[in-house]
Amino acid sequence: MGFLGFLLLGLIAGAIAKLILPGRQGGGWIATLILGVVGAIVGGWLGSLLFDAPLEEFFSVQTWLVAIGGSLIVLIVYGLIVGRKPKDA
Repeated sequence: MGFLGFLLLGLIAGAIAKLILPGRQGGGWIATLILGVVGAIVGGWLGSLLFDAPLEEFFSVQTWLVAIGGSLIVLIVYGLIVGRKPKDA
């Protein structure tokens, strides 16, 4: 898969992961792209490590599931790190 295909996969996987997770996550399209690409990398690494499922073909269901799963993991970790700061009373 080429670089632009990987960016498109990351953007769409990040957007789908944001739709799946309940609550409100911050960030616009750039944050979604970055988190999605990082999620696709994490998902590809975990998929190849655990299930021998690499990210090779753009139109493979396996590729999309691994990328979306990785994006969900990255969004959850990002939410735990950034979190909501309590308002001062």
